[in-house]
Amino acid sequence: MGTRRSCCVAKQVSHADHTHVDVAEPLPGPGRLLDSTSSLGHEKSWLLQSPYPQDLKQPTAFVIVLGANVGGGVMDWKGAREWAIERDSVRNKEVRSQVGLRIGNRRHAQAKRYAHEWREGWQKVDYMRQAMRKYPDAEWFWWLDLNTFIMEPSYSLQDHIFNNLEKHVYRDINEYNPLNISHPLTERHLSDVDRSPVGDGNPDSINLVLAQDCSGFNLGSFMMRRSDWSMQLLDVWWDPVAYEQRHMSWEHAEQDALEQLYTTQAWVRKHTAFLPQRKINSFPPGACADNGINERYHYDQKDRDFLMNMAGCEWGRDCWGEMYNYRELSYYLNRNPWERFKEDLIAVVWFKLTGQKVKL
Repeated sequence: MGTRRSCCVAKQVSHADHTHVDVAEPLPGPGRLLDSTSSLGHEKSWLLQSPYPQDLKQPTAFVIVLGANVGGGVMDWKGAREWAIERDSVRNKEVRSQVGLRIGNRRHAQAKRYAHEWREGWQKVDYMRQAMRKYPDAEWFWWLDLNTFIMEPSYSLQDHIFNNLEKHVYRDINEYNPLNISHPLTERHLSDVDRSPVGDGNPDSINLVLAQDCSGFNLGSFMMRRSDWSMQLLDVWWDPVAYEQRHMSWEHAEQDALEQLYTTQAWVRKHTAFLPQRKINSFPPGACADNGINERYHYDQKDRDFLMNMAGCEWGRDCWGEMYNYRELSYYLNRNPWERFKEDLIAVVWFKLTGQKVKL
């Protein structure tokens, strides 16, 4: 569920509703340099920005950080299917782009904290810190694993979540608590807000928004607001002391670390909120599948869920097959009237007349 390697590039995209989103993600073409240089102990990240000054003058609402997880880790070469997944995932996040782009690059040494290993899954924490420093005008930062696909590209984050954040989230984890975390904390030295199940109840104090799946926190898709609190959390989360203590027993690495911080630290709880999973992180049938399809976790075409996360597909499932199927479904669901007319009428009539399939 947690990704095992990360890379990123950034681009600024403009929406019809005049919000501007900076997107950090790997490139499908020049991104090939990433694996060849990674084998030598380096990683390459890419920066794409609008070349138009008027675009750069407007405030940025969101930064999307897309993390690469191409089974095998940063030291291995990617195969054709891994390249296809990366290409489709990046293009999917580019759908909303309406501005020209220019490209530059910068190199990063591998951020090892220990000589004997590479903290692959943890890199998303460091990249979030880098993104907050790089985009000082942005308010929200949205991490996406590579094995995610935006099913409804016409949705805006404002309408879908942020225009009424308080309505969409829950802050009392007892509403859905697969980890059975005791909440709220009750220690006498804590303040009334620290002991409240909903913090101060003010949506403006929410700095971390994530979803929970069948086994706990899921960081395939989560959002952080720029704040001193967020920078403090990222620093503590990334700190090698916590990593060294438990990294051999934390199956899901950075996710288990965040769960530990939430469980033990009142200051983390009171600024954290949860979205229903299908709001930003729907699963395919193969994930959380022990008890069959569950409407809490699994994608529902009738409800037109926003985003699909092929979580765990690298463990015995077909990541590319799932990505391809949901890409085709997204196209089918979002066809314009002319495309529906061609494909549902003209192509069908032609097949009945000639027995030949035609792609219009």
